Amino acid sequence: MHPENPIIQLCVAGMEQESKGDFDAASNLFLAAWDQATDDYERCIAAHYVARHQANPEEALTWNQRSLALAQSLPDERVRGFFPSLYLNVGKAFEDLARPDEARQAYTQAAERLSALPEDEYGRTVRAALHRALQRVSSTKRGAPS
Repeated sequence: MHPENPIIQLCVAGMEQESKGDFDAASNLFLAAWDQATDDYERCIAAHYVARHQANPEEALTWNQRSLALAQSLPDERVRGFFPSLYLNVGKAFEDLARPDEARQAYTQAAERLSALPEDEYGRTVRAALHRALQRVSSTKRGAPS
């Protein structure tokens, strides 16, 4: 990601507001990023952050799926490292909707793409979150409500 990109700058500013506890300001910045995005790469990134501020799980799932679909539409390597996190977020949205089988499928997709993650704090964070997610859904019976 290029830090000089205005959409990236809006998302970074949104994350800064999140870290200060100002979630309304963060949400507004992420929505501004979505509104100002000029291509599917930028829209993918913005949708990922917009998803974090949805009031209900259905909307979170919609935004997470939108971000994933946009990433899948891109033919280049810029988004390769996004996929583990995007599938992780889709899985969590399915979990929040008590849809464990679909969550498990999304987490499996994330696990299959872990090699795309860097060996840094971000990569370790996503790997650890995926490990916890897989543990949660493996303890849920297939087809049974969670």
